[in-house]
Amino acid sequence: QVQLVESGGGLVQPGGSLGLSCAASGTIFGIEDMDWYRQAPGKQREWVARVSRDGYKAYTDSVKGRYTIARDNDTNTVDLHKDSPKPEDTAVYYCHAPIMTDLHGRYLGYWGQGTQVTVSA
Repeated sequence: QVQLVESGGGLVQPGGSLGLSCAASGTIFGIEDMDWYRQAPGKQREWVARVSRDGYKAYTDSVKGRYTIARDNDTNTVDLHKDSPKPEDTAVYYCHAPIMTDLHGRYLGYWGQGTQVTVSA
């Protein structure tokens, strides 16, 4: 069974840093673009950042502050960081990726279960 599992959530201090990780596990033959999303209480889920299989990166311009994204294809992991997060960054953060689970098969989209981030002093 293929799974995406986020980790690193919890309380984050304003002026500190937000650091998350998402790891794919199971029978994996390929992973395409890996994305991070966030969903604040009472709000729609919104896209945050993407890193392609060959390392191309893209970020949202709809929120304040700068995120950084990186992936490690050897460990099937994608990370998300943000310096000096604010209370409005409080949200459940999700990762998503299309994953091929059978050789010469098709890619299917997978979501992680989400990890709660609370920015507060």
